[in-house]
Amino acid sequence: MSSRQFDNFKASSLFCQKCGSAQPVRERLLLVLPDRELHEYTCVTCGDAVGTREVTAADVIAQKLAARRAGPQVRIL
Repeated sequence: MSSRQFDNFKASSLFCQKCGSAQPVRERLLLVLPDRELHEYTCVTCGDAVGTREVTAADVIAQKLAARRAGPQVRIL
């Protein structure tokens, strides 16, 4: 397994203090800066902010290049 697989995580559920358990979350773009983007995770159940994520410009460029190198994906049935 390559360590590059774990460079960019997106949460699908996080612990919510208000609900008292792990809940599904939505990611919302808060701010776009020249060198990074700031995202906020909110609880789907109560709408409370439960976390943040910061994506640097280098991460975005690397992700786009990786997608371009992979090319179109073909599913064989």
